[in-house]
Amino acid sequence: MTDTSDTLFGSGAIILPQGGPLYLQLKRWIENAVARGAVKAGDALPSERDLAAKVDVSRVTVRKAVQQLVRDGVLVQRHGSGTFVAPQQNRVEQSLSQLTSFTEDMARRGMAVRAIWLDRGIYAPSPEETMILGLSPGERVARIERLRLTGDAPLAIERATLSSMTLPDPEAITSSLYEHLEASGNRPVRAIQRIRAANLGEDDARLLQIPAGAAALYVERIAYLPSGKVVELTRSVYRGDTYDFVAELRVGA
Repeated sequence: MTDTSDTLFGSGAIILPQGGPLYLQLKRWIENAVARGAVKAGDALPSERDLAAKVDVSRVTVRKAVQQLVRDGVLVQRHGSGTFVAPQQNRVEQSLSQLTSFTEDMARRGMAVRAIWLDRGIYAPSPEETMILGLSPGERVARIERLRLTGDAPLAIERATLSSMTLPDPEAITSSLYEHLEASGNRPVRAIQRIRAANLGEDDARLLQIPAGAAALYVERIAYLPSGKVVELTRSVYRGDTYDFVAELRVGA
């Protein structure tokens, strides 16, 4: 055993968390070891053979647990080198009680953010966009798509669609979409937001620099003007290992 194995296993018997299939018990045990700092970012995990022997499980069980942890971004595998604890990203919290843009939300936390533009243009709408935005026949849409980063770490992919009457020149947006809309009197005042868990496809995973199949949060926002008209449809993908959505709940009167 290596020093890392000694740190991970300790001197006592290995007791896996109870409940669920054996590979999930092992997965939770490794996650707990990472969370409590028994192994740190960059540390090599013991070999599949050593893990199986020490924990007294099959190598198939070890392989399945490790694969899950790689998909979740807890571990990384390097061809020819082994399996390592992944760098731990600082988590970002976003409140669900306020309607703010990504730029405004990060600025309030004192975090410097930047965007890599993936698309800005005017297009014919899809049937779904026509229905949700309440477009007239022949009306076109503005679509903006960008990768959001803090430093060099990607956090999210934003894909927003608005009527071209509302946003005739998508190229004019330099930072915050909501600041741009406010200047033209079209800033939304309320929104309905839906959040679901999903696993990343290859294209989004490549942009977010995590493995395909890793956990992500898909967020759909439909935002409204004071008149009740829909002004914005945004579908965003957030890294599951860096982002938390937080809501304050109160007992009803």
